[in-house]
Amino acid sequence: MNTSGADLLLWVAVPYICLAVFAVGHVWRYRHDQFGWTSRTSQLLEHRWLRWGSPLFHLGAFLVIAGHAAGLAVPASWTEAVGVDEHAYHTTAVWAGSFAGAAMVVGLGMLCARRLLSRRIRLRTDRSDKVLFPLLSATVLLGITATAAHNVFGAGYDYRSTVSVWFRGLFTLSPEPGAIAGAPLLFQLHALTACLLFAAWPFTRLVHVWSAPVGYLVRPYLVYRRRTV
Repeated sequence: MNTSGADLLLWVAVPYICLAVFAVGHVWRYRHDQFGWTSRTSQLLEHRWLRWGSPLFHLGAFLVIAGHAAGLAVPASWTEAVGVDEHAYHTTAVWAGSFAGAAMVVGLGMLCARRLLSRRIRLRTDRSDKVLFPLLSATVLLGITATAAHNVFGAGYDYRSTVSVWFRGLFTLSPEPGAIAGAPLLFQLHALTACLLFAAWPFTRLVHVWSAPVGYLVRPYLVYRRRTV
């Protein structure tokens, strides 16, 4: 299959540039802005929208990331080898993905509305947030729209034979731009905005993902003993 220059640019050059910016940007951010390595919480300024929006968004985001990892990184032959046929995988992915996506969209919508409607929060919004929120919203909405259009209301589209092949090829240093060049436009746009989101990641509040207090889950209990007098 002949690959055009546009395909090489969009599906090879752009992803590798974004991944390079993602890696180098994190090193730069850590070395020069450790005190800014935070989510910059604004809970003290407004908490009613945050109380529901933040848990919904984070729960949905966690499930969406897990689903993408399974769908993009795990070949179809592997799931079939453990007894999960294509129909079962497709059904589970569509409904579980729809639930996760809906939770993420509702949570993100509440967080965006909170930032737009509250003057105190709006004044605290910096330039990185003005890039992050529209880009994150576009990525999420394109993913939801692609799933709904092709796999919920449409005839069904097996992205594991195209988008997944391209994605894995990037990390094995054997990119296959032709695999995604024939994918539906919505899937292509979702992939491109995701690449741009990775490039913007180190320069936004998303870096706080790497500082999640996972260690608290396995931290031993603190034992308090009363001092006898």
